[in-house]
Amino acid sequence: MSRVCELTGKRAMFGNNVSHAMNKTRRRFNVNLLKKRFYLPEEDKWITLRVAASVLKTINKKGITVVVKEAREKGFLNK
Repeated sequence: MSRVCELTGKRAMFGNNVSHAMNKTRRRFNVNLLKKRFYLPEEDKWITLRVAASVLKTINKKGITVVVKEAREKGFLNK
């Protein structure tokens, strides 16, 4: 399974490690993913999602129902 946030589509970024001598080697910046269960009251069911840690702040602010609805409209969530 790829390291992709199911609500926002955030993926790993690529860049360089740069040494003091300015040698550059490729590296990855992975997304901080968490496996989390959420309760959807209007559907009366629990869903398990792999979401980025930064998305948890958005869920707390907007609410899980609004965030899931937006993700379904954008095509990120098929559950």
